Amino acid sequence: MAVSPEQRAEIEAQRAEPRETLRAVAPGMEAHLYSAHPVLDHGFVRVIDYMGDDAAICQAARVSYGRGTKSVQNDEGLIRYLMRHWHSTPFEMCEVKLHVKLPVFVARQWIRHRTANVNEYSARYSILDREFYIPAPEHVAAQSTQNNQGRGEVLADDDAAEVLEVLKADAARSYDHYEEMIEGKGLARELARMNLPANIYTQWYWKVDLHNLFHFLRLRADPHAQYEIRVYAEEIGRLTADWVPLAWKAFEDYRLGGAQISAAGLACIRRMLAGETVEQGNSGLSAREWREFEALLQAPADG
Repeated sequence: MAVSPEQRAEIEAQRAEPRETLRAVAPGMEAHLYSAHPVLDHGFVRVIDYMGDDAAICQAARVSYGRGTKSVQNDEGLIRYLMRHWHSTPFEMCEVKLHVKLPVFVARQWIRHRTANVNEYSARYSILDREFYIPAPEHVAAQSTQNNQGRGEVLADDDAAEVLEVLKADAARSYDHYEEMIEGKGLARELARMNLPANIYTQWYWKVDLHNLFHFLRLRADPHAQYEIRVYAEEIGRLTADWVPLAWKAFEDYRLGGAQISAAGLACIRRMLAGETVEQGNSGLSAREWREFEALLQAPADG
């Protein structure tokens, strides 16, 4: 993980100066504050600041719904009720600000989640570091034959080695030209950056509320998400579990571990429970919908 000497000094200084506060704090998140958690070969995730905890979610819900929540006897039950019934606004009362170092092509996927505040390192004002994401051989895979936006089988060793050499050589050559244009020709940084590849690393501060963070994690921590963004989502998920453990458990149960099913799929399940034989031909589902329906009903391999 490439944390610069300046960043390391900043982290040590921040963690060496605890401050008293009257606001609610989450002990699990306090333990992570400012520390850099490695992701990929040069990336990381850091918690810069946060607001709220599990209690803040419940406090907001009880203000919003008043006596309607009094049948729920504890915070965990209330949070699970909110998650189960898609009551999102109480989760918006919690926020987190992250410092993330990530490859540019991952950032371009990430930024599609527009419900956050972002401030990115500017290559107009500063020169980007010579750091590129190079995948491990086990992540160099062919195009999937079933999914137009996914990976299939891992490439043979020789083919993977050739691909990795091309990636390394092209990245090095593009950066050499980037430096030459800036230092040798005096080209403006805002122009020189156009020659850099999408696997160069950038950094940003990303601030988001818990409701929208859960939406991000539901999509990006999914096993079908691209590996390079999924590992960031998984790391952020581990931090979130320490921040709001009750909300995280409800999120795991109802979103990550749960499933959404169509009206036609639900009708198929009811027919199956009634003893009827249901197949793709009489299900009312398309071939692809049927494959997804079967996968949904199939027990996990370790179940």
